[in-house]
Amino acid sequence: MKRISELLAALPDAVLCGAGDTVVENLTYDSRTVTAGSCFFAVEGTRCDGHAFIPAAVERGASAVVCRRLPEERDASVCYIAVGDVQAAMADMAAAFYDDPSRELKLVGVTGTNGKTTIATLLYELVRALGCEAGLISTVVYRIGGRAIEATHTTPDAIRLNAMIRAMADAGCAYCFMECSSHAIVQQRTRGLHFAGGIFTNLTHDHLDYHKTFAEYLRAKKRFFDGLPATAFALVNIDDRNGRVMVQNTAARVVTASLRELADYRCRILEMHLDGMLLHLDGRETWVRLTGRFNASNLLAVYGAARELGFGRDEVLTALSRLGAVSGRFECLRADDGTLAVVDYAHTPDALENVLRTIDEIRTGGRQLLVVCGCGGDRDRTKRPEMAAIAAAHATTAIFTSDNPRHEDPEAILDEMTAGLEPGARFLRIADRAAAIRTAVMMARPGDLLLVAGKGHETYQIVGDEKRPFDDREELRRAFAELKGRK
Repeated sequence: MKRISELLAALPDAVLCGAGDTVVENLTYDSRTVTAGSCFFAVEGTRCDGHAFIPAAVERGASAVVCRRLPEERDASVCYIAVGDVQAAMADMAAAFYDDPSRELKLVGVTGTNGKTTIATLLYELVRALGCEAGLISTVVYRIGGRAIEATHTTPDAIRLNAMIRAMADAGCAYCFMECSSHAIVQQRTRGLHFAGGIFTNLTHDHLDYHKTFAEYLRAKKRFFDGLPATAFALVNIDDRNGRVMVQNTAARVVTASLRELADYRCRILEMHLDGMLLHLDGRETWVRLTGRFNASNLLAVYGAARELGFGRDEVLTALSRLGAVSGRFECLRADDGTLAVVDYAHTPDALENVLRTIDEIRTGGRQLLVVCGCGGDRDRTKRPEMAAIAAAHATTAIFTSDNPRHEDPEAILDEMTAGLEPGARFLRIADRAAAIRTAVMMARPGDLLLVAGKGHETYQIVGDEKRPFDDREELRRAFAELKGRK
């Protein structure tokens, strides 16, 4: 519970129409969740304008309304606040409402195209293994200490974000590791948070349906580092040419990481196998249970961040060697005949290329590689032919299928994927994803490799507006069992 005057302390330009001592019980931008004493934020979204729902919010008992345009008809019992940017005001007021919880723990944000979930999750697991309590905000799950909460967005809205960080601080968490998506940065969901550090992974082709151009996508990521305080560290992967760009204007202490160049933190792969790698990391040889060059880069970021947070080299390396794969990230399932299936969230050209290169490096003899992948509907269409070409270039046979088709025709998506394939490319089109996975399993010989890419940890498939239960891993297990039953 807070008074409006307390929440507006950080908004000197706000225009107040009503009493400053108005009491606010909770915050919301969804008029359907308004209750007595709510402060309602009239956010102007991409699909609808929150200003249209102000009357409904007032009728439900809102005590305050934050808006960009004051309504012509106003309820005398309601406090109205006019601001230039409702999303920015919501972030600032949420931080104030929950007593700036991000200042009560060390908050580290991870941004980039690929690797965010792996890095944030491994950092969470690492510091807990070292005896510290932590929180996690990721694409897969939110965690407050050991308690799991279903994830709805990579980075939730500013109200839920501050509420969760408050719960983490109250539960004794000393750290919080969170993914910072480009959407969240642009929509100012992370505004008002006090970061102890930021990590940049890489920047590749993604989300151009939202940002329109790669330059805008880059600027969205860079805004995160521009906003870091001088007390924070900015750990950047300089193997990506955009790494140094990210920190051109940051006030934070810049720290570099690389598998190829001179950097503050360096790593070299000595051996790579299906079940792990031997790394030369910061002067020490360390065996880890993850594999692939992209995972070496992820682990280097985890190591560097842990060291910047004050943990010792030996304790970090020991903990690092015990960490396992993150759900849906190069997750391996093995059939009784030795066929190995890899499930990975790779849904961008760069991520798919990285996973396939890793499989190529560890594939031996005449083992076939069957690749099952698709592209999501209502999303960036320009990457579709590129992803199909990458799959076809690496696979013995590529099987193109549905991902989350949403409101698009799956066959139309497959048309766009296969349109630019080279003559002679070996591929099948099977729109039904379960049938595509079964076909790959049936085509596989004992000891062959399968990659099922694009959905990873997801346990649903979005068709239209409906979320239907679907899990690549369960479909693989079912197909393996069916095949065994026929033998």
